[in-house]
Amino acid sequence: MLFVRDVVYRHSDSFALEHINLEIREGEITSIIGPNGSGKSTLLRIVARLLQPLEGMVILDGRQLKSWGQKELAQTMTMLPQLTNHLLDITVSELVELGRYPYQRWAANLSQEDQRVIEWALNVTNLTSYANRFLPSLSGGERQRAWIAMAIAQCPKLLLLDEPTNHLDIVHQLEVMELVRQLNKQWGVTVVMVLHDINQAAQYSDRMIVVKQGRIVYEGAPQQVMCEEMFREVFGIDVHIVYDEDHQPFFFPKRRRDAAAAKQSHSSTVGSVIHGAM
Repeated sequence: MLFVRDVVYRHSDSFALEHINLEIREGEITSIIGPNGSGKSTLLRIVARLLQPLEGMVILDGRQLKSWGQKELAQTMTMLPQLTNHLLDITVSELVELGRYPYQRWAANLSQEDQRVIEWALNVTNLTSYANRFLPSLSGGERQRAWIAMAIAQCPKLLLLDEPTNHLDIVHQLEVMELVRQLNKQWGVTVVMVLHDINQAAQYSDRMIVVKQGRIVYEGAPQQVMCEEMFREVFGIDVHIVYDEDHQPFFFPKRRRDAAAAKQSHSSTVGSVIHGAM
């Protein structure tokens, strides 16, 4: 469906994506993980054509991404960024209507097809009863679902999400992730998302891509990527890895021995000082 071929992008002297190659397969959920500043969001923005690489190319459905018209591309792929305007003073329905822009002619009213898709997007995201609510009145999870509703109203084959659960509590995180899974399994939307929560990425993804210092260092199914070596090499930590009944991996970080020893030493020193003072 989408290929990134030998892409190079330099943001500054201290950061660059170097010769990135990857394949996004139709019908899958792919998560991109890695340390802060590793290039995850930059890579997603290149795939979305929001940034232009210095070298290499992105190919979507057999055509270079740069050859696609703006509306044509918006009907095939859409990206929901990490930061959205939560103070936008419009209703949920009005926000979702914006997703139909790529299909509208200039100054034309919404068609029956537009109305049908808007109702579908509101229903899928469980927001039908919120259609006339203004965005600032919604909770964080409700707002995120509203923005996802706008994105899927474009009827894209490929949905790009940058930290879709950022700043949400655990209940709303799970709500959003279950919605992403539903869009993929029930409606056939291919999903690529940058995630901070590695366990969520493992639970909800068909494939995981690990980025470190502008390079892809691990790629594969969660069961392949979630290994002790990856956590040591990429994040510099030791972990325990366990599997649930569906053989999905979860990790738990081990307590750093040096940190524990330092804490114990500090506690002993403080105790001695207190004891001496008494």
